[in-house]
Amino acid sequence: MLDSAFIVTSSKIIGARVEFTSGAEATARDTEGHGSHTASTAAGNTVSGANFYGLAQGNARGAVPSARIAVYMACEEFCDDHKILAAFDDAIADGVDIITISIGKDVPFPYENDTIAIGAFHAMEKGILTVQAAGNSGPDPFTVSSHAPWIISVAASSTDRRIIDKTVLGNGQTFVVSSFNISNLCHSPSHFFQIYFVIIIYRGTLCCYCDSCPSLHLSSGT
Repeated sequence: MLDSAFIVTSSKIIGARVEFTSGAEATARDTEGHGSHTASTAAGNTVSGANFYGLAQGNARGAVPSARIAVYMACEEFCDDHKILAAFDDAIADGVDIITISIGKDVPFPYENDTIAIGAFHAMEKGILTVQAAGNSGPDPFTVSSHAPWIISVAASSTDRRIIDKTVLGNGQTFVVSSFNISNLCHSPSHFFQIYFVIIIYRGTLCCYCDSCPSLHLSSGT
């Protein structure tokens, strides 16, 4: 796992390296969450009863729950090319089976100027497969930055599951919208500034902190 580090929480982690030595934060521990998130997607253990405040309950797991993880922290403030290549070199030398890297450019680069494509080519020569995020700029055309034929490029996907609710206007009109509510809007006046997004965010009773309350309320849901 080449990324911005990992939160060490279990015996799944079998190794960790830091590809830079500057500053007091030269540690493989995750300080912002991206590395932990992507690692759990690749190799997270099965978690029963996963849900979001009671919504969408089910089992959550990574692609290969039985896999072990070696962490190579390649990004400090920026993901510098020499740090990424150093991480590839260390992973290859350690004899990992697969390299997964959720780092990429905003636009595609020629292979000879693409740091990850170069590192992945050397990994391929040693029989190690590299899996890379396709990019974060889709779905517009020409936004896939991972396009080397020796890399498996993985893009985000969607499901047909919808979390919906009914929004009822003061005139009686009802709309079925993508909506959820995880808190009571009446707890804090600070929520007043969120009422304009209530149609797509909240499910429950809308309360107001202004003199004139909009003729809008949300039903108990479907």
